[in-house]
Amino acid sequence: MTDIVAFQDVAKRYPGGKIALENVSLTLARGEMAFLTGHSGAGKSTLMKLIGLIERPTRGQVVINGIDLARVPRRQIPRYRQRLGLIFQNYNLLFDRTVFDNVALPLVIRGIAHRDIARRVRAALDTVGLLSHERKFPITLSGGEQQRIGIARAVVDRPYLLLADEPTGNLDPALSADIMRLFHRLNETGTSIMIATHAVDLVERMGHRRIALDHGHLDGQLAHESTGA
Repeated sequence: MTDIVAFQDVAKRYPGGKIALENVSLTLARGEMAFLTGHSGAGKSTLMKLIGLIERPTRGQVVINGIDLARVPRRQIPRYRQRLGLIFQNYNLLFDRTVFDNVALPLVIRGIAHRDIARRVRAALDTVGLLSHERKFPITLSGGEQQRIGIARAVVDRPYLLLADEPTGNLDPALSADIMRLFHRLNETGTSIMIATHAVDLVERMGHRRIALDHGHLDGQLAHESTGA
């Protein structure tokens, strides 16, 4: 099984000397689902930003789906991101657009034919259990339903990798568990998923691999397991 994510001796330092990541080496296998855990400021969001080419490493190599990100020029970054599914804690929805239009947005940007957009949006909404809400506006739905809209939008373009940064941070425990079960079902269809979260108790119940960060370093035994050493 080939790796879809590979970090080799990656470091990230911000202006002023703040060290966000230091000597991080890890992999995510194709088709795997793993959780990225750690305290606030541990480096989880920075690691996600490196995968999304929102940031670039100070040192080391990041390879995503066989692409060495150091070789991706700035002008090609939007095209690279089109095949990533990105899910955010604050949903990032357009509240003046319907649920359907929010999910369709990545396909519209790519210029997909209208008939194909309709089919793929409805398939994505069906996957997250919101097909009957396609004509509603996000503001009329609950926080859990709004997060499901974000997930549908992230998977509608059939990404090879789904990244979720604290996707349950604004949800209560019951809704958080529902969202995590949805990720599990998506993973069972073959989607590779990496989720950054503080919800360690929920992670432990899920049973997927956990990659822990501590002040920018891979943490102890969990780091040992995450590299397959």
